[in-house]
Amino acid sequence: MGGVVYIPVQNSEEEVRVALDQLPRDATDMIDILKAEQAPLQFWLIIAREYFKQGKVDQFRQILEEGSSPEIDEYYADVKYERIAILNALAAYFTYVGKIESKQRDKEDNFVLATQYYNRASRIDPHELSTWIGKGQLYVAKGEFATASESFRIALVEDPNCVPALLGQACVDFNIAEREEHYKKAMDSYRSSLDNYKRALQINPNCPASVRLGIGFCRYKLGQFEKARQAFQRVLQLDPENIEALVALGVMDLQTNEAGGIRRGMEKMQKTFEIHPYCPVALNYLANHFFFTGQHFLVEQLTETALVVSNHGLMKAHSFYNLARSYHSKGDYEKALRFYMLSVKEINKPQEFVLPYYGLGQVQLKLGDFRSSLSSFEKVLEVYPENCESLKAIGHIYSQLGEIDKAVDTFRKATRIDPKDSGQAFMELAELLISSDTGAALDALKTARNLLKKGGQDVQIELLNNIGVLYFDKGEFELAEQTFKEALGDGIWLSLLSGSIVSSAQSLNYRDFSLFQQLEEDGLSFELPWDKVSTLFNYARLLEQVNGTEKASNFYRLILFKYPDYVDAYLRLAAMAKAQNNIQLSIELINDALRVDDRCSNALNMLGDLELKIDDWIKAKETLRAAKDATDGKDSYSTLALGNWNYFAAVRNEKRGPKLEAQHLEKAKELYTKVLMQHTSNLYAANGSAIVLAEKGQFDVAKDIFTQVQEAASGTIFVQMPDVWVNLAHVYFAQGHFALAAKMYQNCLRKFYYNTDTQVLLYLARTQYEAEQWQECKRTLLRAIHLAPSNYTLRFDAGVAMQKFSASTLQKSKRTADEVRSTVSELKNAVRVFSHLAAVSSHHVYGFDEKKRETHVEYCKHLLEVAKVHCEAAEAEEQQNRQRLEAARQISLAEEAQRKAEEQRKYLMEKRKQEDELKQVMQQEEDFERIKEQLKNSTNTSAKRRERERSHGEDEEAGDRKRRRGGGGGGRKRKEKKTKTRFEEEAEMEYEHDDNEEDTDTFNYYDDDGAGKAHNDLTAAGLEDSDVEDDQGINSSINRKRRALSESDDDDEPLERPRGIETDDEADGTKGKGGSGDEEDND
Repeated sequence: MGGVVYIPVQNSEEEVRVALDQLPRDATDMIDILKAEQAPLQFWLIIAREYFKQGKVDQFRQILEEGSSPEIDEYYADVKYERIAILNALAAYFTYVGKIESKQRDKEDNFVLATQYYNRASRIDPHELSTWIGKGQLYVAKGEFATASESFRIALVEDPNCVPALLGQACVDFNIAEREEHYKKAMDSYRSSLDNYKRALQINPNCPASVRLGIGFCRYKLGQFEKARQAFQRVLQLDPENIEALVALGVMDLQTNEAGGIRRGMEKMQKTFEIHPYCPVALNYLANHFFFTGQHFLVEQLTETALVVSNHGLMKAHSFYNLARSYHSKGDYEKALRFYMLSVKEINKPQEFVLPYYGLGQVQLKLGDFRSSLSSFEKVLEVYPENCESLKAIGHIYSQLGEIDKAVDTFRKATRIDPKDSGQAFMELAELLISSDTGAALDALKTARNLLKKGGQDVQIELLNNIGVLYFDKGEFELAEQTFKEALGDGIWLSLLSGSIVSSAQSLNYRDFSLFQQLEEDGLSFELPWDKVSTLFNYARLLEQVNGTEKASNFYRLILFKYPDYVDAYLRLAAMAKAQNNIQLSIELINDALRVDDRCSNALNMLGDLELKIDDWIKAKETLRAAKDATDGKDSYSTLALGNWNYFAAVRNEKRGPKLEAQHLEKAKELYTKVLMQHTSNLYAANGSAIVLAEKGQFDVAKDIFTQVQEAASGTIFVQMPDVWVNLAHVYFAQGHFALAAKMYQNCLRKFYYNTDTQVLLYLARTQYEAEQWQECKRTLLRAIHLAPSNYTLRFDAGVAMQKFSASTLQKSKRTADEVRSTVSELKNAVRVFSHLAAVSSHHVYGFDEKKRETHVEYCKHLLEVAKVHCEAAEAEEQQNRQRLEAARQISLAEEAQRKAEEQRKYLMEKRKQEDELKQVMQQEEDFERIKEQLKNSTNTSAKRRERERSHGEDEEAGDRKRRRGGGGGGRKRKEKKTKTRFEEEAEMEYEHDDNEEDTDTFNYYDDDGAGKAHNDLTAAGLEDSDVEDDQGINSSINRKRRALSESDDDDEPLERPRGIETDDEADGTKGKGGSGDEEDND
């Protein structure tokens, strides 16, 4: 129709021609025409859409609202699609308005209207795809992506190839991925979004270029940068003026961090600005570029424009950040703070855009709002927990807030995260640790120095100076000197150290600078840079500590020659002069310092101390008050010095009233307490307070304070407080703890005075005297006299100690002659000492006079006379004791000899008994072995006997056979042979029987107390022989054979047995009574 709509006239063939580019301003006319002609609803939509294109939104709404009125719905009840289209158009409009609305209430109202229209459309046809797609867009605008996804999925169920639903679902997946914190789930959502975009493009290849734009964004998020670039380039091919694609490509070029990429990126941003001057992304990137080029005017213009044209919260946050950063760099912290706050308000959570929090923390820290700054930097750490810069800032904030432990932990965490780039963190950590842990502070500074050296950077003189000071604090003087030399480098100080250009004569006067003037006149140029002055001063202080006072004075004078206003050098020279007891020179040097700064509290305090030393009490008080006024009472040292003045005024040797003394003590306590309230760790104030308490008799409280001060002072070389050791010993002495007091005095002497202080030795001697350790007291006083021979008070005290020792010895109830003789010797020495003091007894300054001396001499002489009597009695008693001891010794020796003899006798008897037992055991072992051997022999004899019996039986059988064959003629011969054989047999049997009797006798040796003992012993020993029973059986069989032979011979004439041959009965224990005769007679 070409921009013209023809509305048919009702009940006519005519048509109303409506030119779309000439629509009336008042939409009521068009509504009247549409109603009058009962125009189809599609014409309502066409005309409303045209009004919208022309920017006439009110007319657009008026036509569509009229087209969706109840009467129109009733009239067009059968027309579903157009009615749904009108309702969806209105809902889409309100969705758009609600999306861009900045006020939350108006936004919600628009979304409610959009929801109502979509619901009306759904009631007409619940399956209409456009309605579900519109609802999904509404939910996307509201940020309800899960519900939006359900709407799009319903549409896709109805039509899987619905391109708008696919694009809507792709948009939902992308936004879900943007808000997903879990990386894997986010990547899955990006992939799902990419799949939906690709599917939509496959279904409709002629999709708008923006579809490919979505593909490019998904590719970019998935890390597929080349494919993303290709997608954006394809968008530009389809739409050369697509600003989103230009911006995306520009961002990708800028992220290369290469000069060419940055140039190409800025060209694309500039082209975007030329195409669309109100693109907030391009404006922000251009502002960021001009910020780094220093063109802050352009930064402010671009960001202000971006803020006007942008309604997106994150985009506005970037714009506010650029504007705040510009003011921050120019030093306008108030405006920078305001715009940083606005940027933060546009951010829902730090993960979206964290840089404004970092800038806000910096500005708040600069303005001193430490708590707010801490909160801002903690927000940064929520996103980047290992951001070292934020950790350093937080550590610094903690240190400013006094939370040292948290500050130390934070700096240590920063150094652990990035130890190679944490030099500044190590230095700040060291500053925090100096007051609590000098060792850890030194380690941190050395680490910072090593990091700087490894990085090829120059090590700052301040860093080396701090390292040297910490070495000095730890007492490592050689390392401290090396560090100071490294910090100073080459210069005239090296010549001063070697002594090549300074003579000792010139170094005696600390106010003489002629040497350096002469060096300049001779053309020797030497410089002392201002940043090396402190290091040179500290080096001179080190030389003082190691007794290099001459070199130290040269350094101080060099500093004063180059920088005459350096007051600390005057004061150190004054301190050195005071140490040499040159009070006048010290006062002159302090006056030189006061001419530079007449309100220098340190100089005034030193001057007041010197005036006290020369007993100028009134002037000292005025000077100390001036020192206090110079610092408005804030200088604790001045207040402390006034407290000392009041204490010394209270305890002066001059006669004073108790009331005045109490006033001075109370004033001193008040001043000490004031110092402690300002500085709770002031050791000198605590020591002074404890002294006042001890003077008032509160010894327990004073002792506790002295102990705490002593422990605190022992941890640093810069604080040498021997006074607190002496004071603590005084308290022990006052409480009667003489052993503890003596131990404390001795430790003080050894630790601080190398056992050479006569005053402390005198304190120790007094303690030993009160503890009745008079010999130790005398030895201590003799050591003091050796150190101060002209101190006659020490000699007098030594005489008193010897006198007291002698008197106490003589008062003992029991004493030896040696003790009495020693007493006499001590008394003579005491008399000699008192006699030598006669020349100075008239001087009361020593604490004794002639009368007192003479009293001691007379008393010692009296003791000498008494000692003679005691000595004689002691010697007599000693002689008696020696005699008694000698008699007792002789008795003891006799008893000892008797005891030893008895022990020897018992020893011999025991030894003899053991030998007898050993012999008996050995005899039993020998008998046992013999029995075993006999058993073996008896076994062998039994075997031989059985062999002879067998051969004998065979012979008898052969004889019987011969007799039966031979007849009667040979009877006598047979009888003789038989008799001979019989006697031979009996002889053999008797021989064997004798052997058995020997065996029996042997057994009877053991059977005297009972039968069977030997056999039981063998059985118990496991040596029982089974052949014994066999032998017994053989003997019984032999006896039976003998009886059989005797019966068989009864028929022959009897034979008379020869004498000496036992019969069987004799073998059983009986003997025969037959006559005697030789063998021939028997025959």
